[in-house]
Amino acid sequence: MSETIHRKLLITGRVQGVGYRWSLCAEAEILGLAGWVRNRHDGSVEALLIGPAELVEALTAWARRGPPSAQVAAVLCNDQPTADGEVPSGFAQRPTV
Repeated sequence: MSETIHRKLLITGRVQGVGYRWSLCAEAEILGLAGWVRNRHDGSVEALLIGPAELVEALTAWARRGPPSAQVAAVLCNDQPTADGEVPSGFAQRPTV
C-alpha cells in the first residue's frame, strides 16, 4: 500500500436528502478509511478522507457518482499533508456546519 494521505472533498449538486452522507460513510468503512462527512448549510457535503492514496482515490471516484438518487455537480479536492490536528479512528457522520 502507498503512503497515507488526507483529502478534503467539497461535493455540490443534489447531495442532501438523498442518502449521500450515509452512503459515503458506508463506502469509506468498506474501504477501511478514516475520516468524516457532514452536510453544509449551503447545500453541499464536505468530507475528510484519510488512508492509502489508492483507496482515497477510489472513494473520491465514488464521490463523483454518489448514491443512485444523487446528482453530483462537482467534487473539489484538496490534498493535505496532515490532518487538521486530529486523526479519527474509523469514519463518522458529523453535524451540519
